[in-house]
Amino acid sequence: MIGELNERSLHRALKARYAGADGATEQSVDGFVVDVIAGGRIIEIHTSGFGRLGRKLERLAERHPVTLVYPVARDRHIVKTAADPDTPAKRRKSPRHGSVYDVFHALAGLPAMLAHPNITLDVVMTVEDEVRAPDGRTGWRRRGWSRRDRRLLDVVETCTITSMADLFDMLDADLPEPFTTMDLAAAMKSTRRLGQLAAYCFREAGVTEICGKNGNTRVYRRAAR
Repeated sequence: MIGELNERSLHRALKARYAGADGATEQSVDGFVVDVIAGGRIIEIHTSGFGRLGRKLERLAERHPVTLVYPVARDRHIVKTAADPDTPAKRRKSPRHGSVYDVFHALAGLPAMLAHPNITLDVVMTVEDEVRAPDGRTGWRRRGWSRRDRRLLDVVETCTITSMADLFDMLDADLPEPFTTMDLAAAMKSTRRLGQLAAYCFREAGVTEICGKNGNTRVYRRAAR
């Protein structure tokens, strides 16, 4: 199938998991090829930002319930493969752990998505192998290696999100009133960058609003529902 040519292992594994025994994969619906149709619902699996999905999701959600699936590696093993196929790969456990809030990296590209009543988001917390191979580049990030694949080892938990308010409610008890992006980052146990993305998504969805500034820092409050 054309839609499967560039799929990575993680995408294929989640597609099979959501299709189960009775679902269908790689189906044409309203002019788009969708990953899975199961139980009368369209399921789209995406591993990067949602920005380029806008038109597709909008069109599909006009007539069908849609679940967008976004995997986050709670635990990750780094597998480094050598250029020589006869050399065994090296495998180590990464000290980094993902959280459900990592979905804000993807949501920032389409923050109004969850306002549609036909769209649901599944954040799938996984255990994965991240396969890296030498690429000859020497940038400080790559250090001569690039990611070639993500392999699913286990699904730990699935968090179903029906609105941006669902995500905010997960943080609400840990936030002061009013609050800043640093407060959001602290509540998520994340970087300030992720706090800024969360603040943007909440504001665009109408869950929060700007109520002032503390120096150069915006201050937010909960919007009336």
